[in-house]
Amino acid sequence: MLGGIVLLGSCVQWLTGMGFALVAVPALVLLLGPAQGVVLANCVAGAICVVGLVGGWRRVRLRAMVPLCLAAALLTVPVGSWVARRLPPAELLVFMGALVTVAVVVVMRGARLPALRGTRGAVAAGAAGGFMNSAAGVGGPPVSLYALNAGWTVREFVPNALFYGVVVNAFSVASNGVPHLGSARWGAVVTGMVVGASVGRVLAERVPERRARMLVLLLALTGGLTTLGKGLWGLG
Repeated sequence: MLGGIVLLGSCVQWLTGMGFALVAVPALVLLLGPAQGVVLANCVAGAICVVGLVGGWRRVRLRAMVPLCLAAALLTVPVGSWVARRLPPAELLVFMGALVTVAVVVVMRGARLPALRGTRGAVAAGAAGGFMNSAAGVGGPPVSLYALNAGWTVREFVPNALFYGVVVNAFSVASNGVPHLGSARWGAVVTGMVVGASVGRVLAERVPERRARMLVLLLALTGGLTTLGKGLWGLG
């Protein structure tokens, strides 16, 4: 089960350049619990971003990414970790499910916000992404919205999103710790990452980008609503 979740998330990430956390986090949280699910997502997403960035690091816009990354690393990653540690399990599931659901809906609508432009917009997006990543394992939507409002193309967005993913996941792991999994589960995680990347690369040549992204968002929305529902059930 764990390997299958990681495989699906890795496949989606390599197929569309986004989406591992949106697709995998709700399932990982339901399987491992909120704390372990988030930190595992941080580890795997960070590793995927490192590998993906190898061939595209020269296209990273450092002037734009520095305020994004600093806002997350110095300000909101610790806050997100603090919030996640103090919420009871059911309330944390509600928080995570709602966060994922809202993030997906906002991205699907392609919201354009004047506040998410320039340096102030980069700081706001980075801060929101850092908090969401350390608290719920999902830090990409604010960066996606920043890129949309900045007018970046997909080719420009991908290496910069990977760079942000490397930094914010590294700080999230430093803040939240490493998941406590046995050797068998770690083996399943690594296998899922490798197989998912291979399948995603093959599908990327055959599936239209727009259709693939919509599938990712629908899967993420389903996961977010499921997590939200389980949390609400636990509160009842």
